[in-house]
Amino acid sequence: MLLYRSAVWFAKGLREYTKSGYESASKDFNPDDLDVQVPGRAFMVTGGNSGIGKATAFEIARRGGTVHLVCRDENRAEGARGEIIRESRNQNIFLHIVDLSDPKTVWKFVENFKQEHTLNVLINNAGCMVNKRELTEDGLEKNFATNTLGVYVLTTALIPVLEKEHDPRVVTVSSGGMLVQKLNTDDLQSERTAFDGTMVYAQNKRQQVVLTEQWARAHPAIHFSCMHPGWVDTPGVRLSMPGFHARLGARLRSEAQGADTVLWLALAPTAAVQPSGRFFQVGPLRMKSSGCHPCPESWERPGPVGTAEMNAPSPKTWGWELQAAVQREPETSAHTFAFC
Repeated sequence: MLLYRSAVWFAKGLREYTKSGYESASKDFNPDDLDVQVPGRAFMVTGGNSGIGKATAFEIARRGGTVHLVCRDENRAEGARGEIIRESRNQNIFLHIVDLSDPKTVWKFVENFKQEHTLNVLINNAGCMVNKRELTEDGLEKNFATNTLGVYVLTTALIPVLEKEHDPRVVTVSSGGMLVQKLNTDDLQSERTAFDGTMVYAQNKRQQVVLTEQWARAHPAIHFSCMHPGWVDTPGVRLSMPGFHARLGARLRSEAQGADTVLWLALAPTAAVQPSGRFFQVGPLRMKSSGCHPCPESWERPGPVGTAEMNAPSPKTWGWELQAAVQREPETSAHTFAFC
């Protein structure tokens, strides 16, 4: 079944996730959606030093927004910050060095951030695909620690900050690759099967979609969304998937094309009227978001999972809370099917 799902998904991707798919979809875009200026609004972009994150940060800066870049590598991040300032002529670009795979560091960062800054929009863009099983200092599998737990801790800790502002939004850059994976809450650390970095990444991206739905139900004052940027020519793809990159080559989308739906979800007034918690998959579809992921009213409202008011818990505690959150996803949910 996994082989079949992967084959169907790849065929779908060749039609819709490539540069030609973007060019076809863009014929239906309304250019006025992104004809906005956002001075006075603050945006946090994780992984903003390269790829889709950098393209996103630049476009926000060009529109007058205050941008907080959250990056791991200080040298590369400083270079990106300088380039964004020069090209956008916007000085309100701030840099924060944070390793998202370390939940204690993420927690401390948010505790300091909220004392000095406001935030209107969080863009969870940073991620990794480690192809051999690697553990962090806390004993967490690296992909899970970065892609799922890091996003979980950062987002839940910032929710009280976001709720204080007008039109708060959270946009998570997921992946269409999650369509080849059913949610598996029994092996969050990828310990029970042969390790496949690509499939672990896809599982992490599925987890992000589930968490987005849970957050949307628990925090109706914030607009949550997640999306697939398409197949994009980024440094991350070149490093982690060299065979895929070589095979697709010129058919891959540009970084700016990959960032388009992120920007629409973060900036456009029309995006804010979409139901919160949705996954935009054939990106970008603008108003044609995937309708298979809204939360049924019969689901229980999540409890206080990982709120920022608690004392900083241990990585193990976060792992338990995260598992409790994703396990609220019912077996009959649309998440158990590959396509909508």
